[in-house]
Amino acid sequence: MAKILVLNSGGLDSTTCLGIAINEVSKENVKTISFDFGQQQIKELDCAKEIAKYYGVENKILKIDLTQIGGSAQTDKNIEVPKSRGLHEMTIEIPVTWTPQRNTIFLTLAHAYAEVNKFNKIFIGANQIDFSGYPDCRDSFFKSLQETLNRGSKIFNEEGKIIKIFAPLQFMNKAAIIKEGIKLNIPYELTWSCYDGKEKSCGQCDSCKLRLNGFKEAGVKDPLEYEVKNGYSK
Repeated sequence: MAKILVLNSGGLDSTTCLGIAINEVSKENVKTISFDFGQQQIKELDCAKEIAKYYGVENKILKIDLTQIGGSAQTDKNIEVPKSRGLHEMTIEIPVTWTPQRNTIFLTLAHAYAEVNKFNKIFIGANQIDFSGYPDCRDSFFKSLQETLNRGSKIFNEEGKIIKIFAPLQFMNKAAIIKEGIKLNIPYELTWSCYDGKEKSCGQCDSCKLRLNGFKEAGVKDPLEYEVKNGYSK
């Protein structure tokens, strides 16, 4: 039986991944891992905890400080989060909300944790269709990193075993992800996607806009409240 470690950001995509993992192997064989990395939106960690509690799975939180590196609106309060951009604008260049090498760091730590705790699969909720141009959300990145991490592991070198990195939502747009999540009864009301909200999601950052547009295209009401709710169409 596979054991799956799910990267849990508290967001829509990672929570959908968690539901897929539990549906695949049952909650007894699933654990989530989250990262307190100095993000401005610390609320996402509270959401990750609540989501794990909802499903009855353990949530491991690792603390690292990416504010020491900076260069991202997610870790540096002096960098402004882009607002009110269209979908095309989001893909012209890598935006300032990208945290340099974040997924590389997260997956390296997750791989180490998985090896020690005997998980043979890692799920991450990335995709390369509805995303903000992040280079570490692409299929080629995950394939390359999987090989690199396994070559550096003890179980591969001594036993020939590998830990697989899966991005189950890789080639799905946000509407398709939401429709799949509805089938699995994903608690989207517990999730958080916003880069810049406070009590409510801002409704204007890239992440909010992609989420709102996804719910609109899926024909489903987003259960979250927004400061400004101006979803757009492709």
